[in-house]
Amino acid sequence: MVLARPKILSEADGDCVGIERIHGPSPVLLICEHASNALPAVFGDLGLPSEALSSHIAWDPGALAVARILSEALDATLVYQRFSRLIYDCNRPPSAPGAMPETSEVYAVPGNKDLSPEERLARTDALYVPFHDAIRGLIRDRRAKGQDSIIVTMHSFTPVYHGRERAVELGILHDEDSRLADRMLRAAAEAPLYRTERNEPYGPEDGVTHTLILHGLSNGLRNVMIEVRNDFIADDIGQGVMADYLKRLLQQSLDG
Repeated sequence: MVLARPKILSEADGDCVGIERIHGPSPVLLICEHASNALPAVFGDLGLPSEALSSHIAWDPGALAVARILSEALDATLVYQRFSRLIYDCNRPPSAPGAMPETSEVYAVPGNKDLSPEERLARTDALYVPFHDAIRGLIRDRRAKGQDSIIVTMHSFTPVYHGRERAVELGILHDEDSRLADRMLRAAAEAPLYRTERNEPYGPEDGVTHTLILHGLSNGLRNVMIEVRNDFIADDIGQGVMADYLKRLLQQSLDG
């Protein structure tokens, strides 16, 4: 017997995938998996207080804003997830415990406790599958018209994690393919506006390169994951300064 899967998104919730500048001519394909802290209506507040839902456990504050400025500056396509990573973290495969976390840093997530296989599959089908299918479709369509794709994922991280302060201000992350990351790190060293480090504050060993592997490595495409400390992009001015800096790093790194 096949059990019915819970309904995740209502008509009022809308689609889970946001795409902007779909015909942007830039080779850069911007992806923001943790763009939003919105929850589908059926989940209420997941049993969490409002301060938790506005914090980094629910999304990457400032990441979408920076990605949008970059998208405009580069005339690059941007793809983002419209719902919180607490429902499904689209930078994790369905088998990963962190895809639908029962705890996130200091918070237990009551609405994610003891999910049934049917509930996990429903979330995967509603959020993860269409998000990554949209990216696959874009790459396929761009390839068909002779447009290159360079995968750039945009994230932010909290300055203090489990009580420990983080000195790094900008992280340039990669998995096995470091071509783009190497060039960006060299460019950053020549104009060190932020304390920039390789594979910090996370690295492949933390399971954060899923999107890079899925769409970059598997297709032989250059790729990089950018992590920005979120206190640097907490307002319009900081977001603009960071986006301008990242634009210069990317442009220098893509030449030649």
